[in-house]
Amino acid sequence: MLITTPVGSREAVTVARWPVPEERRTVTVLFADIVGSTGLVERLDPEDVRALQQAYFGTVASVLRRWHGVVEKYVGDAVMALFGAHGSDGFDAYRGVRAGLEIQAALDRRLPAGTRLRVRVGVATGEVLVDLAGTRNGGHGAASGAVITTAARLQEYAPPGGVVVCAATRRAVAGLVEQRPLAAMAVAGKAQPLDVWRVTGVARHRPARHHGPLVGRRRELATAGEEIARAVRERRPRWISLVGPAGSGRSRMLHELVRAVSTVDGAPVRWCVAHCPPFPDGELAPLADMVRAVAGLRDTHPPETVRRRLATALDGLLPPERRSAAAHALAEFLAAPRDAGAVARGAEVWREVLLGLAAGQPVVVAVDDLDRAAPALNRFLHRLFAAASERGLPLAVVATHGPGWADLLPGAAGRRRRVPLPALGTVDAGRLLRHLLDRAGRPTAPAAALLPLVGGSPAAAAAYATTPDADGEPGGVPEPVRRLVDARLDRLGGERRAVLMAAAARGADVPAATVDRMLGWPAGRAEAALRALVDAGLLRRTASGYTVAEPAVARVAAHRLPRAVRAEFTRRLREAGTVTTIRPAGPGPDGIAGRAAGTGPDGVASRAACPAGPGRRSGGGARPAPVPGAAGRTPGGPAAGTHAPVSSPVAVVAGRAGAVAGRPVGVSGGAPAGRAPAAARGNRAGRPARGRLGLFSGLVDALPGGPAPGSVGQVGPVGGRPPTVGPPRGGRARLDAAPAPARPPGAGAVAA
Repeated sequence: MLITTPVGSREAVTVARWPVPEERRTVTVLFADIVGSTGLVERLDPEDVRALQQAYFGTVASVLRRWHGVVEKYVGDAVMALFGAHGSDGFDAYRGVRAGLEIQAALDRRLPAGTRLRVRVGVATGEVLVDLAGTRNGGHGAASGAVITTAARLQEYAPPGGVVVCAATRRAVAGLVEQRPLAAMAVAGKAQPLDVWRVTGVARHRPARHHGPLVGRRRELATAGEEIARAVRERRPRWISLVGPAGSGRSRMLHELVRAVSTVDGAPVRWCVAHCPPFPDGELAPLADMVRAVAGLRDTHPPETVRRRLATALDGLLPPERRSAAAHALAEFLAAPRDAGAVARGAEVWREVLLGLAAGQPVVVAVDDLDRAAPALNRFLHRLFAAASERGLPLAVVATHGPGWADLLPGAAGRRRRVPLPALGTVDAGRLLRHLLDRAGRPTAPAAALLPLVGGSPAAAAAYATTPDADGEPGGVPEPVRRLVDARLDRLGGERRAVLMAAAARGADVPAATVDRMLGWPAGRAEAALRALVDAGLLRRTASGYTVAEPAVARVAAHRLPRAVRAEFTRRLREAGTVTTIRPAGPGPDGIAGRAAGTGPDGVASRAACPAGPGRRSGGGARPAPVPGAAGRTPGGPAAGTHAPVSSPVAVVAGRAGAVAGRPVGVSGGAPAGRAPAAARGNRAGRPARGRLGLFSGLVDALPGGPAPGSVGQVGPVGGRPPTVGPPRGGRARLDAAPAPARPPGAGAVAA
C-alpha cells in the first residue's frame, strides 16, 4: 500500500507563506475503510454503486471537516486523514478518535434506505515530515512516516464498526474516551507486537484524586478565598477568575479552593462545580453535568429515577406549583443536550434553582476551563450574576481560564478579581519535582538537572517526573509537554514560527541579523517578528540579541526543523563567518539534548543513537521542498571523521544530519564560567541557566531559570479546612494542558 503522497514543488506558495516549508510534526493519522466492499459492489447496479460512493465519501469528508481533519488521500474505498498536520490545538488525537466514532454513527443515518455499511477505523499518533503548503491547501498534502503504515494496519485489525488506537493515541486521549484493551497486534517488520485498544465511546468527566502537597500557591489561594468571603458578607456577588497558562495548575487551585472555603463565618457554603471538556456534547453540556451532580444523578439512571430525584432536589427551592414542571424541564434538558428548545427551558429553570439556593445559604458557582465552553455558557453565567446582584444574594462565580481569554462582564465594576497563576519559582519547582520523583519511585538527584526544563510549570514537572527516559521522545521532551508546546507554536503565524525555530536552532544570543541570514531574508525583516515573540513570552532579550525563553519550547521548536533545513542554516552561517572551528561528533540520544551529546539523563555516558531518536525513523518519503533562498544544492554536514585541532575552543555537541553544535570548553551545563553558584546569586526571576541545545557548532544556549518564587499567604477569616502543604484528601485531580480554544486535560494528580 502506498504510504506517502509525494507532491510537486510548491515553492511559490511555500516561500510566500511558510519560510520553513516542511516540519517534523507529531500528528494523528486516521484510516477508515469499508468492510466487504467488493461483495457489496458485486450485488449492486452501477448507478446504485455511484450513489453509495457519493453518500459514503460525502459523509466521511463532512465528519473530518467538522473535526478539523485534512484528507490526505483516498485509496480505493479507504480514506486517510491527518489531524495536527498544519496546526495543533493539543487535542489532535482526541479529534481523530471522535471523528472515527462519528463516522460510524453518521453512516448509519445518511446512507440510502436499505443500505448499511460497516467501517473499520484505525487511529495512530506519531512523528511525520509534513509539507506545510500542501497540507494547508487540503486534500493534496504530503506526509511521510512510519505512523501512516501503523494507522493502516490498525484499520485492518479493527472489528467491523470499531475504532482501534495505538498506545500513543491511547495516552493522549486518556480520561476523555472509554477504552478497552485488545489482543496485541503483530505487524510485519516490527520486532514486537503492538498494544492496541478499542474505543467504545466518549467518557463522562470523573473527579480525579490529587496527591501531594500544594506548592507555591498559598497567596493565590488566600486571595481567591477572601473574595468569596466578601461576596458572602456583603451580599454582593463577586466574579473571581483563576488565570494561568495551560499546565499552571488551574484545576488544582479550584480543587483546593473548594476544600478551603467550606464555610464563611460559620455559614456552610454550597459549591456547584462544572467542568468544560474539549468539544462538549452540546453548548450547555457542562451545565447538565452540574445538574446531575447537585441531584445525585448518573447517565445510567432511568427516566423515572431522574424525575424523582430532580423533584426531591427542587424541594424548598421553588414554589410547589412550579416544582413538577421544573423537574420535567430539567429532565428533558439532561436527556436531549442538543435540543435547542429543551436546553433553553432547562437553563432558565436551573438559573432560578441556583438563585433559590443562594437565598438560603452562600453559593459558589464554579466553572473549570471556561475558555473551552461555548458562548451560551458564558451568557448563562452573566445572567445569573446580574440576577443575583439585583436580589442582593451571597453568590460568587469562580472561573478558570487561560490568560489570552477575555471575558467582558458588564455592570461588575469593582466586583471582579483576576487571580493570576504565574510559573512556580525555582525553590517551589524544585520542591515539587523532588516530591513527584519520589512518588514515581525515582531518585531525586536528577531534580536539579530537570529544573530548567520544567520552567515553573506543574504539568511539565509531572511529565518529566513520570517519564524515565525523555530522551527517547521526539526532541527529548515528554509527550504531555510536547503537546502543550506544539499548541503554543501553532498559534504563531508561519513567519514568526520560522523565526522562533531559527533562534532555537542557533542557540543563545541570536542577533536579528543572524536570523535574517539563516532564513535568507533581507536585513531587518526578522526584527519585528523577534520583538513580537518577546512580547508573547517566547523569546527574551539578551545583551547581544535574543534567546528562547523556555528550554522545552527551544527543544520542540528546534526539533521541528528537517535535516535539510538545518544543514542549509549551517551553510548560510558558515558563509557569513558565524560558524568556526568545529568538529563533528556522534549524535546524542535526541540530537538536541540540553546537555553534552553522548550522555544520559544524569550525565552518564551513553551510546550514540539515530538522529531521530532511539527506535524512531528519521524521515523519508516525499522529497523535501526547496529551502527559500538556498543557492543551488542543499549541502549536507561535514564529513564524519574530520576533526578540529586539539586547541579548538569549542566542545562539540552533536546535531542532526551533519549539523553539529558546540560550546566553549570547560562549561559543564551549570552556571557559566566565572559566575557564582545559583545558591550564592539568589533566586532571581529570569536568571539564565546554561544548557546545551544548539544544532550548530560554536553555538551556546542560555536557558532561563524559574521565575520569582510564589509567596506564602493565608486564607484569613474564611472558614473550612485551611490550605495545607500536606497530602490532601481525595478529590479531583487535573493539571491543565491546552490553550484556547480547547485546553488539554491534566497530567494527573500532582501538586499545583
